[in-house]
This record gives sequence, structure tokens and C-alpha cells, in this order.
Amino acid sequence: QVQLVESGGGLVQPGGSLRLSCAASGGTFNINTMAWYRQTPGKQRDLVATITRGGNTNYADSVKGRFTISRDNAKNTVYLQMSSLKPEDTAVYYCFVDRYFGGKWYGYWGQGTQVTVSS
Repeated sequence: QVQLVESGGGLVQPGGSLRLSCAASGGTFNINTMAWYRQTPGKQRDLVATITRGGNTNYADSVKGRFTISRDNAKNTVYLQMSSLKPEDTAVYYCFVDRYFGGKWYGYWGQGTQVTVSS
């Protein structure tokens, strides 16, 4: 089992910045992709950004150039630096990791952290 603990959410004004963190613990051996998703009430959970163990990144078009995903493999932690925030970035942000173990892939979610962009 992998436990994920997110932190760093909060209220920020439009144009501001926030940094989210997600620390993995427990069975962290063989964690591969780490990612951030976000969800607003009544809508599906959407991918924001992913990063592989080797550092390859991918972003949703809506956040390209404003958000940066990074990870520290030694600390089993993934970060999301969010800049130039817009009201439409308001959502609950979820951390996700996948792990290969015993011949199978497993996915794990964090509990979510609220980000509110408002003046």
C-alpha cells in the first residue's frame, strides 16, 4: 500500500502562485508515474500534469506555461508549482501515483487539497 499526503492548497488571488506537495509513504518501491488531477463539483476529475520517474513531463493545455510539475525521487514527493493562477483553476487537486508490484500495476490517490482562486 502507498499513502499519499497532499499539502499546500489554499486561497489565492488571481495572478498569484501556490505550490502543492504530495508525499508518498508505505510501499513506495517501484513508484513510476506521479501526477496531479483536479476536480470541480459535478465534473469529472481531469488530468493536470504527469511526470515519469525519469523526469518526462506532460501538461494539460489549460495549464501549459503556468504550472510546473517536479519530483524528488529520494523523498518520494511530487510538487506542482502553480503560477498566474486564474479563477478557473479553482478545484480540489488530487495527487496520483502508479506502482508496479508483483507483476501488476496499482494506482493510488491522495485525499485532495482545495485550491481557490478568488479576489
